[in-house]
Amino acid sequence: MLAAYVAEITPDDPLAGLVVGERPEPEVPDGWVRVDVRAAALNHHDLWSLRGVGLRPDRLPMILGCDAAGVDQDGREVVVHSVVSSPGWTGEQTLDPRRSLLSELHQGTLAEQVVVPAGNLVPKPAGLSFEEAACLPTAWLTAYKMLCVNGGPPGSTVLVQGAGGGVASAAIALGAATGYRVWATSRDETRRQRALELGAEAVFEPGQRLPERVDIVLETVGAATWSHSVSSLRPGGTVVIAGATSGDAPAKAELTRIFFQQMRIQGSTMGNLEQLRQVVRVVEQTGVRPLIDRVIPLAEAADGLAALDAGEVFGKVVLTP
Repeated sequence: MLAAYVAEITPDDPLAGLVVGERPEPEVPDGWVRVDVRAAALNHHDLWSLRGVGLRPDRLPMILGCDAAGVDQDGREVVVHSVVSSPGWTGEQTLDPRRSLLSELHQGTLAEQVVVPAGNLVPKPAGLSFEEAACLPTAWLTAYKMLCVNGGPPGSTVLVQGAGGGVASAAIALGAATGYRVWATSRDETRRQRALELGAEAVFEPGQRLPERVDIVLETVGAATWSHSVSSLRPGGTVVIAGATSGDAPAKAELTRIFFQQMRIQGSTMGNLEQLRQVVRVVEQTGVRPLIDRVIPLAEAADGLAALDAGEVFGKVVLTP
């Protein structure tokens, strides 16, 4: 089968270790099922894997990809949940210290077929295309958990840092569709305008003083925006962190402001199976849809990853086998 996989880890030039070519069809262990992939979405996780972050050389070759929608072996249209719990784990999936995502320990979704635990499938609504559904399991699930589980109630004012990334664009669209007052930042004027089209009420340049302090900040940028995130938050508010694409060591930790104003700093990672079901229901009931930057053939995975690495996308890049 055709697949996009890591053949060699190259930290300084991630695309150098990528191969798009033939791999054996996957075997199906007991309790797992085969899914014929109809669409798979790219994430920054794929670029980190190519750099060797979270992926050891002894696991190569490893097919990339966390996100997929397709048809299972019984002919049902499904969305794949990417979090795989360790054997015997019975608690919250994302607190399992030995959990993994597809493409870390088990082969990923950038292929014509993927094998996953039987319990990791969610029915795909008929009104959602395979390309749209493939955007939900990582970026949209992460955004939903940040906003609706770890953030605060609808009606809150939310600042989304770094409009344009997959999680950030999902958070803007989800927030606007579910009753939040959404503000967003971006260095790029075009991206700020796109954020308004997605449903943001107002947009700002990074570091710009806001008209008022917000209830929640959704932070995936990291060091470059950390001070602005903390200074933009009202006393008692919450910063939810699910990534640090610009680095995880800000010049100022802002500890005095945080403790004096009793701010809450909340880490947030992916989401569990029930939360993915909730994301699917929200999308189905509200009519909000993932923003797709481009849909390209799986054979052109290198072009999609290069665009993602260069920051040339707004929304999701989707591959179709």
